[in-house]
Amino acid sequence: MKAPSITVLKKYLTAMSKNKVKYMTCERLAHIIGVYPEVIADNLSYFEPMLKMDTSLDLLQLIPMIKDYIIAKEDKKAIQPKVVALKKDIVEYESIADFIYKKMTYAGLIDRSTVLNEKDLKILKRLVTMELTALKKKK
Repeated sequence: MKAPSITVLKKYLTAMSKNKVKYMTCERLAHIIGVYPEVIADNLSYFEPMLKMDTSLDLLQLIPMIKDYIIAKEDKKAIQPKVVALKKDIVEYESIADFIYKKMTYAGLIDRSTVLNEKDLKILKRLVTMELTALKKKK
């Protein structure tokens, strides 16, 4: 069973909360929103599987489950801070070889088990592009 989209669920929630009725069916919600009742039943059958067979069930009972689902999905999509290689981070290294020497060596020997984090990889990428542009300028 395919999960419904958050935007559609929010549209259903606002329509159900604006109408002050005691009993909301798929047909009534379909007249409010302008969508076929079967489409509404398909989307909300994720929360109540019997809704596809009996569209006269009360949709107002599904509101707490829909709200919990929306909150869980939006928490999952929390914005992660973007990692950026700043100029001050790049100035620390003269070249790619200097970066490798400072980050990936231990007592002068290369440590093959070293794992670079995302910021280090971004810095390395900028260093590589800087050296490539320097090589192109020489030609």
